[in-house]
Amino acid sequence: MQKLNRSFFKGLWKISRGFWQSEEKWYAGVLLTIIVLLQFSDVYVLVRYNAWQNTFYNTIQNMDKTGFLKELGYWPLFTFAFLVIEIYKLYLLQLLEVKWRSWLTQYYLKEWLQKQTYYLLQIMDYGTDNPDQRISEDLRVFVASVLDLSLGLLRAVTTLFSFTAILWGLSGEMYIPLRDLEIHIPGYMVWVAIIYAAAGSFLTAKVGNPLVWLNYAKQRYEADFRFSLVRMRENSEGVAFYKGEQREQLHFAKQFSEIVVNFRTLMKQQKKLSWLTLAHWRLSFLFPYIIAVPRLFSGEMQLGGLFQIASAFTQVELALSFFIKRYYSVNDASLSELQAVVERLTSFTDSMERIQEIDTKSIRLLYTHDPSFVVNHLDVALPSGTVLLNNLNLRLKAGDTLLITGASGCGKSTLMKTLAGIWPLGQGTIQIPQKQSLLFLPQKPYLPLGTLRDVILYPFERGANTAKRLREVMFMCQLGHLIEALDKTANWSQILSLGEQQRIAFARAILQQPKWLFLDEATSALDELTEQIMYNLLKDQLPEAAIISVGHRSSLTQYHKLQLSIGKAGAWQLAA
Repeated sequence: MQKLNRSFFKGLWKISRGFWQSEEKWYAGVLLTIIVLLQFSDVYVLVRYNAWQNTFYNTIQNMDKTGFLKELGYWPLFTFAFLVIEIYKLYLLQLLEVKWRSWLTQYYLKEWLQKQTYYLLQIMDYGTDNPDQRISEDLRVFVASVLDLSLGLLRAVTTLFSFTAILWGLSGEMYIPLRDLEIHIPGYMVWVAIIYAAAGSFLTAKVGNPLVWLNYAKQRYEADFRFSLVRMRENSEGVAFYKGEQREQLHFAKQFSEIVVNFRTLMKQQKKLSWLTLAHWRLSFLFPYIIAVPRLFSGEMQLGGLFQIASAFTQVELALSFFIKRYYSVNDASLSELQAVVERLTSFTDSMERIQEIDTKSIRLLYTHDPSFVVNHLDVALPSGTVLLNNLNLRLKAGDTLLITGASGCGKSTLMKTLAGIWPLGQGTIQIPQKQSLLFLPQKPYLPLGTLRDVILYPFERGANTAKRLREVMFMCQLGHLIEALDKTANWSQILSLGEQQRIAFARAILQQPKWLFLDEATSALDELTEQIMYNLLKDQLPEAAIISVGHRSSLTQYHKLQLSIGKAGAWQLAA
């Protein structure tokens, strides 16, 4: 069995503590307290029910009709008590679960989104696969498993202490003659339950050990397959142009085959485990009767005592077997699955923490009162260590226009990412004028889900610009034909051409009025006439803004007064 070592419990606490120390702790604490009290009540009623079984079955053995009817009248009360406890315990447990999961989801989303961590995780490659799956699925499994297993453990411990005392008292003594001696074993049924549970646990551990890794691999294969399907949908146009359906089919088939192979291995291992656990459970139903029935036949015990012993034995055996059975559970929350989830979430958290520390050790962004945009001794590198730009010094004033040129792959776009503050690899200082807005227009603009109005106003909410101004800007950017669709919800990144998407980016720039505008091949899908119209719009609508562009077209030169040429091995040249 894979050990639940210190790192597991440390990771468990690291993920859990935030919620239990947050502003939700009092509400969650009250819920948890009530659930625990219901758990204790459940065991208490179970103990009383166990004692009732003794009396009830004795009335049957004694042919006591009056006593039978009297005891039968208690059965609805026990049933009602069990129903009330179970229903409200489940309801409150689900309430706590959704509260905890909501808090964790919001926390992880915040950590994932802040400081562009979601972006840096992709380029730094700390082995964090499918962060979306970790936030959506792993957090759900984590919360459900922790609550189920911890409360199950509490019930097991409470049941063990309660029914061990009962079983000890009912068992009496076993006498084993040994030559001239007679060995007395008090509470022998308790010892039998311990030995029986230990044997079952040992065999379960031997058979179920491979399930730990198989459950871990299952989550990864499922997440990889789902991610591939989403990526295919997002890039459906490119696949269609290349007629890559067969290649995609083969790729999907290969990924799904990994799921099938893993699942079949799981099936085989679970079948072996099921043989053992079901046989163990079936035998545990009969086992106490076989051990205790001689006392019934000898007259030391009545029928009710036999049923009470059998019931108490089952409860003790289940409590003793809780840990090992829930470690490899097939149908319920299992410790092996929780262990895999804790490992995935802990590695995800650790990766995000490392990513968020990068900016303090590499390229520094400083917001100053200097009205100029200043780059000092800037080095830009790739994750491999290759230097793209060496010791760049640059000063731009309001209204300046700069064109960045160079051969493909020389680092133009990486420089733009660095100026945007989302590329951490390198060293140097970038000084940004305080309280002056910056806007970056990439080659393929991001169009969020929602109405076309929300898309154009992104990232601001509605109301940031008047409807009249929005329509004026759309006409300026040759988007007038889309005005009637402003309040229509659609997947606009699939509907609009790249040229229309780039004109939407220009509309955003005009609406947001940034002081520093960076364009990374933002007109690559436009013809030269439309490109000219867009740049003239920027000149007219953003007269005080500095414009920094990246592009390959020679036609862009006329719109810029300065030119930064990037050469090989980090060389660069600035010319007017």
